Amino acid sequence: MNSQKKILIADDEPVSMEFFDLMLSKLGFLIEKAMDGEEALEKVKKFSPDLILLDNVMPRITGFEVTRILKSDPKYKDIPIIMLSALDDVKDKVEGFELGVDDYITKPFNFYEVLARIKAVLRNREMYAQIVLRESRLSLAEELSVDMKKELAGFVKTIDELEEVHGASEKTGKIRKHLASLNTKIEKTIKEWDQLKKSEIGLPVLETEMRNPPQEHKV
Repeated sequence: MNSQKKILIADDEPVSMEFFDLMLSKLGFLIEKAMDGEEALEKVKKFSPDLILLDNVMPRITGFEVTRILKSDPKYKDIPIIMLSALDDVKDKVEGFELGVDDYITKPFNFYEVLARIKAVLRNREMYAQIVLRESRLSLAEELSVDMKKELAGFVKTIDELEEVHGASEKTGKIRKHLASLNTKIEKTIKEWDQLKKSEIGLPVLETEMRNPPQEHKV
């Protein structure tokens, strides 16, 4: 994992925020801070964080509202959020996860637990990004294969027309065999991709799995 990940800490408690700033900076993270929800939204635009540590109860705009705003914006919706809250209420936790937070930690908490959760969330996001890229590449390759299959059909049609005019020859026979072999390979590849798509977990399902509330361990 890249040690230079950027983390935005949004918390109206100076002591808590400075503590996280100090500890996470020592571990190689790049830190930006916000004292309230409105400032947090501004810092997201300027800082482009890889992750947000977001206090729920803040002045001006709450953490829930910040989450709602970010998750409704295509530009920022994929930024993972870890919600920090003094409210140990099941309804608050459920609301946070339904809004799209990646983790929810109740105060007081242990720094090493928070660090472990930060690393886990960043790791999950990196894995998700890699899967998105992989699916994009597979989709492109599949489209190219379908296009090639259409082009091969066009070549075969051209050969048919040439043979009608000039008659069959040894050369056109060899070309036909080569095209038939290539077509078989393309069809096999397309079938394998179809089977792969049926057996793989799709992105929507994976996203839902990532959103499932994790088991919380209070320290």
